[in-house]
Amino acid sequence: MSAHVFVDETKERGLLIAAAVVPTPNLAPARKVIRGLVLPNQRRIHFHKERDDRRRQIVDAINGIGVQAVILDASDRSNMKAARDACLIELVSYAAKINAARLVIERDESTLRADRRLLFDEVQRAGLSGTLRYDHLRAHEECLLAIPDALAWCWAKRGRWRAAVHRMVTDSYRL
Repeated sequence: MSAHVFVDETKERGLLIAAAVVPTPNLAPARKVIRGLVLPNQRRIHFHKERDDRRRQIVDAINGIGVQAVILDASDRSNMKAARDACLIELVSYAAKINAARLVIERDESTLRADRRLLFDEVQRAGLSGTLRYDHLRAHEECLLAIPDALAWCWAKRGRWRAAVHRMVTDSYRL
């Protein structure tokens, strides 16, 4: 079964990337759940701006969706570009391993050109050019980017927040 992988990061304590895996048949129901969490004057969910009670509500809803996630931790690397490149290379490898149909990465204009170049090369190298699509979208353009946003924030915070999302995380890599 194919899946879409939604990717976001936090740089709070060095680079940490969360990738949420949503099986293709679950995309519409997952979007419905996430859109239902967006408050009337919000364009999107931005986890670090939410109050703790809202964070708990969002995490509970994400846990209910049945998402699986992978954490890529490059926080020990001092060179942010090298850290990001290592994470993207690992993401393509992970996407190949799970037969993902699409990678959706939250768009960051400062890294967009380099990301596209690296992803093009890695997708070619992995022999996935006809099967793996990748897109860089803004969080308001794809509501499911709220999932890795929440996961990355919770994982980086550690303690009770990491414990709240721990069961979703099936793999984690230190790069």
